Amino acid sequence: MMTDPIADMLTHIRNAVAARHPRTTMPGSRIKSEIARILKDEGYIHDYKVFSEGSKHSLTVSLRYGPGGERVISGIQRVSKSGRRVYVKKDAVPKVLGGLGISIVSTPQGLMTGAESRRRGLGGEVICAVW
Repeated sequence: MMTDPIADMLTHIRNAVAARHPRTTMPGSRIKSEIARILKDEGYIHDYKVFSEGSKHSLTVSLRYGPGGERVISGIQRVSKSGRRVYVKKDAVPKVLGGLGISIVSTPQGLMTGAESRRRGLGGEVICAVW
Protein backbone atom coordinates (compact mmCIF):
# COMPACT_ATOMS: atom_id res chain seq x y z
CA MET A 1 0.00 0.00 0.00
CA MET A 2 1.32 3.41 -1.00
CA THR A 3 0.93 6.06 1.71
CA ASP A 4 2.31 9.06 -0.20
CA PRO A 5 1.64 9.00 -3.96
CA ILE A 6 3.32 12.38 -4.57
CA ALA A 7 6.56 11.18 -2.97
CA ASP A 8 6.28 8.07 -5.16
CA MET A 9 5.99 10.29 -8.26
CA LEU A 10 9.02 12.35 -7.26
CA THR A 11 11.01 9.17 -6.61
CA HIS A 12 10.06 7.82 -10.06
CA ILE A 13 11.36 11.04 -11.64
CA ARG A 14 14.51 11.15 -9.47
CA ASN A 15 15.41 7.54 -10.27
CA ALA A 16 14.69 7.90 -14.00
CA VAL A 17 16.89 11.02 -14.22
CA ALA A 18 19.70 9.27 -12.32
CA ALA A 19 19.51 6.34 -14.75
CA ARG A 20 19.23 8.71 -17.76
CA HIS A 21 15.95 7.21 -18.96
CA PRO A 22 14.06 9.20 -21.63
CA ARG A 23 10.69 8.73 -19.88
CA THR A 24 9.04 7.19 -16.85
CA THR A 25 5.52 5.89 -16.25
CA MET A 26 3.66 5.89 -12.95
CA PRO A 27 0.11 5.65 -11.61
CA GLY A 28 -1.72 8.88 -12.39
CA SER A 29 -3.98 11.29 -10.53
CA ARG A 30 -5.15 14.86 -10.94
CA ILE A 31 -2.58 16.33 -8.53
CA LYS A 32 0.26 14.42 -10.23
CA SER A 33 -0.89 15.81 -13.59
CA GLU A 34 -0.83 19.32 -12.14
CA ILE A 35 2.70 18.82 -10.79
CA ALA A 36 3.77 17.53 -14.22
CA ARG A 37 2.13 20.57 -15.87
CA ILE A 38 4.13 22.93 -13.65
CA LEU A 39 7.37 21.01 -14.34
CA LYS A 40 6.68 21.29 -18.09
CA ASP A 41 5.82 25.01 -17.90
CA GLU A 42 9.04 25.68 -15.97
CA GLY A 43 11.16 23.68 -18.46
CA TYR A 44 12.16 20.76 -16.24
CA ILE A 45 10.51 18.09 -18.41
CA HIS A 46 9.65 17.84 -22.12
CA ASP A 47 6.08 16.66 -21.88
CA TYR A 48 3.64 14.48 -20.00
CA LYS A 49 0.71 12.34 -21.07
CA VAL A 50 -2.20 10.94 -19.08
CA PHE A 51 -3.61 7.57 -20.14
CA SER A 52 -6.91 6.16 -18.88
CA GLU A 53 -8.05 2.54 -19.08
CA GLY A 54 -11.38 2.36 -17.34
CA SER A 55 -10.83 3.53 -13.78
CA LYS A 56 -7.02 3.11 -13.99
CA HIS A 57 -4.96 6.20 -14.84
CA SER A 58 -1.28 6.33 -15.68
CA LEU A 59 1.04 9.26 -16.20
CA THR A 60 4.04 9.17 -18.54
CA VAL A 61 6.64 11.90 -18.07
CA SER A 62 9.19 12.60 -20.84
CA LEU A 63 12.37 13.80 -19.17
CA ARG A 64 14.61 16.56 -20.42
CA TYR A 65 18.40 16.61 -20.67
CA GLY A 66 20.90 19.23 -21.85
CA PRO A 67 22.74 19.10 -25.18
CA GLY A 68 25.64 17.18 -23.62
CA GLY A 69 23.35 14.80 -21.78
CA GLU A 70 23.51 16.74 -18.50
CA ARG A 71 20.53 16.55 -16.18
CA VAL A 72 18.04 19.41 -16.15
CA ILE A 73 16.62 18.18 -12.83
CA SER A 74 19.58 17.89 -10.47
CA GLY A 75 17.41 17.49 -7.38
CA ILE A 76 13.77 16.99 -6.47
CA GLN A 77 12.60 16.77 -2.86
CA ARG A 78 9.27 16.31 -1.08
CA VAL A 79 8.86 19.09 1.50
CA SER A 80 5.44 18.51 3.07
CA LYS A 81 5.08 14.86 4.03
CA SER A 82 2.13 12.88 5.34
CA GLY A 83 3.63 12.87 8.84
CA ARG A 84 4.70 16.52 8.82
CA ARG A 85 2.74 19.04 6.78
CA VAL A 86 4.52 22.31 5.94
CA TYR A 87 2.27 25.36 5.53
CA VAL A 88 3.54 28.86 4.82
CA LYS A 89 2.02 32.32 4.77
CA LYS A 90 2.12 34.49 1.67
CA ASP A 91 5.29 36.32 2.74
CA ALA A 92 7.15 33.15 3.83
CA VAL A 93 6.96 31.11 0.60
CA PRO A 94 10.47 29.61 0.25
CA LYS A 95 12.89 30.31 -2.57
CA VAL A 96 14.85 27.27 -3.73
CA LEU A 97 18.62 27.85 -4.14
CA GLY A 98 18.10 31.61 -4.08
CA GLY A 99 15.70 31.51 -7.02
CA LEU A 100 17.55 28.98 -9.20
CA GLY A 101 14.99 26.26 -8.44
CA ILE A 102 11.25 26.24 -7.89
CA SER A 103 8.94 25.24 -5.09
CA ILE A 104 5.46 23.92 -5.84
CA VAL A 105 2.77 25.22 -3.50
CA SER A 106 -0.81 24.04 -3.06
CA THR A 107 -2.93 27.18 -2.57
CA PRO A 108 -6.69 27.76 -2.38
CA GLN A 109 -6.49 28.68 -6.09
CA GLY A 110 -4.73 25.44 -7.06
CA LEU A 111 -1.14 24.27 -7.50
CA MET A 112 1.42 26.87 -8.58
CA THR A 113 5.08 27.73 -8.27
CA GLY A 114 6.37 29.59 -5.25
CA ALA A 115 7.08 32.67 -7.39
CA GLU A 116 3.51 32.71 -8.70
CA SER A 117 2.21 32.24 -5.14
CA ARG A 118 4.28 35.22 -3.93
CA ARG A 119 3.12 37.32 -6.90
CA ARG A 120 -0.55 36.57 -6.18
CA GLY A 121 -0.11 36.99 -2.42
CA LEU A 122 -1.16 33.43 -1.52
CA GLY A 123 0.17 30.99 1.04
CA GLY A 124 -0.45 27.30 1.31
CA GLU A 125 1.15 23.88 1.63
CA VAL A 126 4.65 23.50 0.16
CA ILE A 127 4.47 20.27 -1.84
CA CYS A 128 8.03 19.93 -3.18
CA ALA A 129 11.20 21.70 -4.30
CA VAL A 130 12.91 21.18 -7.67
CA TRP A 131 16.35 22.40 -8.72
